[in-house]
Amino acid sequence: METEHRVSTLELFFDLVFVFTITQLTVLLADDLTLRGAGQVVLIFTVLFWMYGGYAHLTNQVPPDRTVRRILLMLAMGAFLVCALAVPTAFGAGGIAFGLGYVFVVLVHSALYTQAHGFGVLWFALPNMLCALSVLAAGFFDGPPAWGLWMLALLIQFAVPQLVQRVAASGAEPAEAEPVAAVTTVSDQLGGMSSGHLVERHGLLLIIVFGESVIAIGIGTGSLPLSVGIAGGAFLALAVASALWWMYFVRDEGRAEEVFAETPPENRFKLAMLAYYYAFLPMLLGIAAFAAGVKKTIGHLGEHLHTGPALALAGGVAVYLAGDLAFRAVLGIGPARFRAAALVLVLATVPVGTGASGLWQLVALVVVLLGTLAAEVRWTPGCTATPTGSG
Repeated sequence: METEHRVSTLELFFDLVFVFTITQLTVLLADDLTLRGAGQVVLIFTVLFWMYGGYAHLTNQVPPDRTVRRILLMLAMGAFLVCALAVPTAFGAGGIAFGLGYVFVVLVHSALYTQAHGFGVLWFALPNMLCALSVLAAGFFDGPPAWGLWMLALLIQFAVPQLVQRVAASGAEPAEAEPVAAVTTVSDQLGGMSSGHLVERHGLLLIIVFGESVIAIGIGTGSLPLSVGIAGGAFLALAVASALWWMYFVRDEGRAEEVFAETPPENRFKLAMLAYYYAFLPMLLGIAAFAAGVKKTIGHLGEHLHTGPALALAGGVAVYLAGDLAFRAVLGIGPARFRAAALVLVLATVPVGTGASGLWQLVALVVVLLGTLAAEVRWTPGCTATPTGSG
């Protein structure tokens, strides 16, 4: 029977520091609602979230229950904080500071993992360090060379670990008379993870990121007097965030924990990568984009929106839904048709924002999302499940 392993308060503290990077990315995107700004946000967050996932898996297997581990984890928090502070200028003057912080994040992660797996961590620690050094090198350049080094970091993240696993597995074929007792692949090393801890940790992260969308409402209003229109717009923005919360926490989180619990331990690492890295990336980025749109819209609700803010509002929700659909597909949670239709419909609200006003676009988004949830309850058995875990 699997040992109960819950998320510690130190891990939650770690997540609060990490989510500051998303706050900074929201600010960066709100200040530069262009393809260039969006590209920077995607690159920075994809690189950062890779190591967040590394720490989530780390504490799943190496709980911070000793003084040395706690201190090292706090040092990693400090390194993530440096990265977060450097986010607005990561493609400029702050690139070196960001890279140094990221190198330290990787070093602490590798050091902590040796307590569980010894020098077997080199199979994934070395690619992580190569990625960090690529990001650090990008800080010494501007323009295309910097972008190229950031892309190289992503290539290392996505390609090298898969290649290393295949090489390790193919090179470790034992002779018939010489059985190999050692673990041979990264998946073998990281397979025995606690399903309850994994699902709870990422659910708590998602809750904190939703809090970012609420903070964006307050930042967007600034020193403006609280009028009926602003109060109504704030309520609508919160309604959108609440609908997105409902889509994950009321049913999907509980089903995810069931699926992971039923999955053999040796297969959980691959499933976790698909569900809580590749699928979770667009979900988290979608919330950040929506928050940036709210920040730019909430003080101008009665006005025609520019294309950038209107795209951020609708595109953020659409990207979240795309990630949610991928998450459901990976774990075999259905149905998909209502949320796929909602993805198309929320993108259709962009002309509402540019042609009418931001207020009416928020109304349209709320109508689409609530209609989707109502349709699922009406035509899909089991969609009335109650929240579980961190929900």
